[in-house]
Amino acid sequence: MTAPSPIDGLRVLILGLGVAGRSALEACRELGAEAVVVDPGQADADAASLDGLDLASFDLCMASPGFSPLSPELRAIEAAGLEVWSEMEFAWRVRRHGIPWVLVTGTNGKTTTTQMVGAIAAAGGLDVATCGNMGIPVIAAAREQHDLVAVEIASLQLHYTSTLSPHAAVCLNADEDHLDWHGSVEAYRADKARVYRHVQVACVYGAHDSVVEAMVEDADVVEGARAVGVTLGAPAVSQLGIVESLLADRAFHESRRTEALELGHVSDLSHLVAGDVPPYLLFNALAAAALCRAVGVEPAAVARGLASFSLDAHRTAHVRDLGGVSFVDDSKATNAHAAIAAFGGRAPSSVVWIAGGQAKGQEFDELVRAVRDRVRAVVLIGADPEPLAGSLAGHAADIPVTRIEPGDTVMEQAVRAARDLAMPGDTVLLSPACASFDQFRSYADRGDAFAAAVGALEQ
Repeated sequence: MTAPSPIDGLRVLILGLGVAGRSALEACRELGAEAVVVDPGQADADAASLDGLDLASFDLCMASPGFSPLSPELRAIEAAGLEVWSEMEFAWRVRRHGIPWVLVTGTNGKTTTTQMVGAIAAAGGLDVATCGNMGIPVIAAAREQHDLVAVEIASLQLHYTSTLSPHAAVCLNADEDHLDWHGSVEAYRADKARVYRHVQVACVYGAHDSVVEAMVEDADVVEGARAVGVTLGAPAVSQLGIVESLLADRAFHESRRTEALELGHVSDLSHLVAGDVPPYLLFNALAAAALCRAVGVEPAAVARGLASFSLDAHRTAHVRDLGGVSFVDDSKATNAHAAIAAFGGRAPSSVVWIAGGQAKGQEFDELVRAVRDRVRAVVLIGADPEPLAGSLAGHAADIPVTRIEPGDTVMEQAVRAARDLAMPGDTVLLSPACASFDQFRSYADRGDAFAAAVGALEQ
């Protein structure tokens, strides 16, 4: 560290002993802070609840995102006057100084875009740590020596983040999600908007998205930071976009008022999908390119990075073809907007859709209206199937729905039912539009269960 630890000698209450909590605990031990861990579900925590703790004896609280600001624990902690830090705020406070950060948030596309940043930056010769909800924990990454830290950051982690000052940041989209955690759409979007606070160089946003554009306009940024738009059409000044299948930059070079700089070609992404590159992947790639250009990555590295990039597991991943039916794992689609993207380019009445899970307070009417023409049948899983079942009944009553009761073999039953409903040329698509925690450990566990069940099908 180039400066004394800001937590040396402090007493830190760590709320939650997941990945974030364990990373914070390790940092406290290294940096001379006393830590007390509270987690009702972890036997190695110091306490299962706040009962009996003198909250006034602590200097601050690091809260894991599993605890909502509406939870009794955080209400009690804030009532006691403790400052609350998110995992990201904690990481920023204990970071090695001088290393630039870029932030990626949004309802969907965060992981893909962050990993694209990593691929492009690495192609440009940078030692980049990609972290957040994948890769190494962000607190660990902040304590190491890197050229760049690329962080996937969710609204849950932005809520208690206040001093982080990234070189560049993007909010990819801001549709409804995590309403049970935030309490309202307005609170959710307000937390998303915090990604642009204290940005030093570039606030990247979708030029078509008036909601996110307003976040940029209202952001309290470092003097000199500017807005950089991303469009799938020809870019205007201070935008990245597409000109005759070329990825083009009119934001980060001296001649941007009169010409665009070539960054790559749409075909650099063609290895990721069968058929045409979908718009969401092009948008993610341009957003990643903008973040990398904001920290000085050379133009040629964009094409090299995208050409070497591979999609994260469980995101429209082809599992198997069997009897003319394609089985696709899109378990990472944990909300309605992500599920809509998975249907892009699919033929009418060609999808047997496995959906459902923990709804997180979402409504599914828009999703069902958007995909119903491409759905042959639905296999519904989930401990609480009613929110999605109600939307299907209201907007796609002619589509057959098979419900699978919760249990240890739910995915095996769902896959067998889907295969029986599918016809040659169809796709069995696991794209749940819901969180996984009602029946699985994670979206990855749910996707693995799908792949295993598909692999067990006989010819």
